[in-house]
Amino acid sequence: MAGGGMTKVAVLVAAMVVLLAGAKAMDLCNVTEDGLTACKPSVMQPNPVEPSPECCDAVSGADLKCLCSYKNSFMLPSLGIDPDLALALPAKCNIPNPTGC
Repeated sequence: MAGGGMTKVAVLVAAMVVLLAGAKAMDLCNVTEDGLTACKPSVMQPNPVEPSPECCDAVSGADLKCLCSYKNSFMLPSLGIDPDLALALPAKCNIPNPTGC
């Protein structure tokens, strides 16, 4: 598949994930729905808070390279998540970011 075709597939898959999230518990890059919920106040504007211990536990068990792949996706903003704040979570939790993220 050409680059444009792969982009369309990726967009379709991301849209399906968003649609299915309401139907069942969401697990994204080894972060459970509870972990996503714990971190959401830390990644939402206008007044993000410092990550909670529960959020940092979720980040410590996450596949950070997988999460990094969403940094330029429409999916995070569509869920109300600020990608820059999300990318700052590992450092705030004293967890090293993967190289190139």
